[in-house]
Amino acid sequence: MENTTTAIKGGEWIIKEVAANDIFIPEEFNEEQIMVRDMCTQFVDGEVLPVADRIDKLEPGLMPGLLEKAGAQGLLGVSVPENYGGLGKDFITSTIVAEYLGGGYSFSVANAAHTGIGTLPILYFGTEAQREKYIPKLSSGEFKGAYGLTEPNSGSDALGAKTSAKLSDDGKYYLLNGQKCWITNGGFADVYTVFAKIDGELFTAFILERGMEGFTQGPEEHKMGIKGSSTVQLYFQDCKVPVENVLGEIGKGHIIAFNILNIGRLKLGAATLGGARRALSTTVQYAITREQFKLPIVKFGAIRHKLAEMAIRMWVGESALYRVSKNIDEQESELAKAGKTLSESLLGAAEEYAIECAILKVYGSECLDYIVDEGVQVHGGNGYSDEYSISKAYRDSRINRIYEGTNEINRLLTVDMVLKRAMKGKLDLMGPAMNVQKELMSIPDFGSEEEGALAKEKKAISNFKKCILMVAGAAVQKLMMTLNKEQEILMNIADMSIITFHAESALLRLEKLTALKGAAATAVQADIVSTYIYDAADAINKAGKDALNSFADGDELRMMHIGLKRFTKVEPFNSKEARRRICAQLVADNGYKL
Repeated sequence: MENTTTAIKGGEWIIKEVAANDIFIPEEFNEEQIMVRDMCTQFVDGEVLPVADRIDKLEPGLMPGLLEKAGAQGLLGVSVPENYGGLGKDFITSTIVAEYLGGGYSFSVANAAHTGIGTLPILYFGTEAQREKYIPKLSSGEFKGAYGLTEPNSGSDALGAKTSAKLSDDGKYYLLNGQKCWITNGGFADVYTVFAKIDGELFTAFILERGMEGFTQGPEEHKMGIKGSSTVQLYFQDCKVPVENVLGEIGKGHIIAFNILNIGRLKLGAATLGGARRALSTTVQYAITREQFKLPIVKFGAIRHKLAEMAIRMWVGESALYRVSKNIDEQESELAKAGKTLSESLLGAAEEYAIECAILKVYGSECLDYIVDEGVQVHGGNGYSDEYSISKAYRDSRINRIYEGTNEINRLLTVDMVLKRAMKGKLDLMGPAMNVQKELMSIPDFGSEEEGALAKEKKAISNFKKCILMVAGAAVQKLMMTLNKEQEILMNIADMSIITFHAESALLRLEKLTALKGAAATAVQADIVSTYIYDAADAINKAGKDALNSFADGDELRMMHIGLKRFTKVEPFNSKEARRRICAQLVADNGYKL
């Protein structure tokens, strides 16, 4: 595999080796970033958690008031340029805010919707007049933002929207008719980005304001979780929207909708990890104090296994999150230097790493789901009681696998985007895939063992990538144009990719951390990486076999099964003891502080 010392393009990690020095790790937060992180933690601890039950009861004015308090501290305008009243910080800093406010239950949902889909469409696609009118007030929290895309009959199929817009006879207004559903912050927002089809065809975005003639909203929805998040339907009956409130180009609404989603997916991945971090620490503390059979339950092997596995998934998720944040940050700077506008720079950077953003969304939401589920289990019967916060965390978690594109859609998108880039010549998959085919036909080299620190782990990651290339390459060759109909196979390839990307991210973080602190100081992190890679080999083997068995047969199938076995072979490893050491560190730290 080719080595590179420059930032790799989106999806290129499949075919290139990445240097540890080229990634960013959470241990490298600068003083300002640490200050922002601590400010977010203090905000959740001091302002949000004490009123969490009142938030869940949708107490009037409480959530808007919290957003205003966050705005006063600058937390709503972290990524907004200073000339529009924001702090103008880099992308990594805005990711930190998303992660560390992510433990705030329904507040984190309201905040994410406001700062993301509620603010960014106007910031990136608005005219100068629109930006000056709305962005400073959205940054301060004086205005609250919301976003209306989903309709009763169009969820993942956003372009199937039925809401229509027609120019009034005097040419001054567009008259909107239709409805939107599942609108976060809808009950109290002042400004809404709403999508409609002009003359039933041209998919276009509009800026609507509360109180516009013909614009009404339904009652608050009763939901399984995130009960304190305002969720309503919006109704438009000849709603009069001034023509100057068209956002972006007429007929180009999809560009706004889909580009904003890339950033939203990464930020959701960050927020879910923030929620997971809190749930894990809560669970560790409970396991230390809860006694059964005259022993704290953290002394029992079954509990240690759970806590360690939760920590492994959390640490691995963080590693990938900040790796991608750095990629986007660097790409944004490069585009800005090349003379691109603010919106072209960030949206171009997010689009470049759209594959990775989808991967982070899937992993983060499933990591949180795992942690809160096992968190309830560790709490036992108490975990089922509303008196314990883990029950709220459990209910609130479930939505994350659905919004910002379901995890199924994001898995399909991950593979689809890789293949499309390969077809356009942006990603050379064919050469490396052919090399893997040749390697399969050759006699395995049982000669010299790899040498050097982490050499075996690097070899494992390299082999995992060969598995992806082998299975995806064979699927493309065999199924050609019908592959997009074979969703099960695409899901298998996506799972192989998600696991491999995270395994590599964790290994690179460990390598960089070891160089900074020394091997003795990173022994527990080494246990995390070794355990994750050990388990990843089996998971990749299974996903690969499931895919191959569904389209290959005969000698070809046998040959690729042998290849899968060869490429997912890892040495025996005592993961039980590794997990015990990880858990011991959690106990020593009284929570997750790895």
